[in-house]
Parts: sequence; structure tokens; C-alpha cells
Amino acid sequence: MKAKHLTSLAAISLLSLGTAIALVKPESIQQSLSEAIAGEAAYAQSASVGGPLAKKLHGKPVVVDIYASWCPACQNIAPTLSQLKRDYAGKVHFVVLDVSDRSSTSRSEAIAKELGLSAFFAANKTQTGSLTIVDPSTGKVLSQHRNNANKATYTKVLDAALSKK
Repeated sequence: MKAKHLTSLAAISLLSLGTAIALVKPESIQQSLSEAIAGEAAYAQSASVGGPLAKKLHGKPVVVDIYASWCPACQNIAPTLSQLKRDYAGKVHFVVLDVSDRSSTSRSEAIAKELGLSAFFAANKTQTGSLTIVDPSTGKVLSQHRNNANKATYTKVLDAALSKK
């Protein structure tokens, strides 16, 4: 008897969920997506890595790559990162924080500490496949993307940062 009631209850729940989904207008979904994207952009503009970076990084924008050898997103963005390194050689600092295993993560923690990126690394070390562009003098995150292989996304931010110098 109880199983019969549970089946009925499950069916009613599924029908209610279907009705709720059917009532959602495509416009509200579009608006929610737009708000989420705007929120990500606002986060990137308001976020910081915890203060200015090490003096040796000052004078050039910093691109921080959270990398792991086993990460499909890292493999996806690797060609874009290689192009950026070629195009911005000598103009931009590139920092790779490797989290492939315990040993490389430990080395990356030491590098992050030396560069003033400890808080950033602690908060983002699980975000493999992400590229973050940082203003080194303020520690402000200018842009942060995960699994985005669109080179133009990064060049726009880097060019703007370089033009301010």
C-alpha cells in the first residue's frame, strides 16, 4: 500500500515540476542568463588577488594559468595560451600554477606565495583550465575565464591594460 502512495506522490511531483518548467518564459531564461554573465563580469571587475603582486611582476599585466596535465579544459585552451605567449612576449608576465599532482601543487603554492598570489591560488586551485588576467600593481582581476579558447577575449583585456601604461 505504501509503495502505491509513493508512486502516486512521485508522479504528482513530476507533473508539478513539468508544469513549473512549462510556465517559465524564454525571455526570463534569457534575462537570467544575461544577469549571470553580467554578474561574472562584475565579479571579475571587483575581485582581487589579495593586494598588489610581487615587485618583480609590476609594470606588465599578469596572466595566471591554473593548469593540470589531466585537465581537458587545459588542453582545450593550450593553443590559445601558446598564441598569447608568442604575441605578448616581453609585454606580459605568464604564470603557470600546476596542480597536476601533490608535488606540483606544492611547488605552485610556493610560487604563488613568492609572487603575492597565495590567496588567489588557495581560492582557485580547483579551477583548472582557467586563465586570469591581473593588474599587478593593484592586484585587481581584470578578466577571468574558464575553458575559454577565444583568443580575442584575452587580447581585448591585455591590449586595454597595455594601453594604460
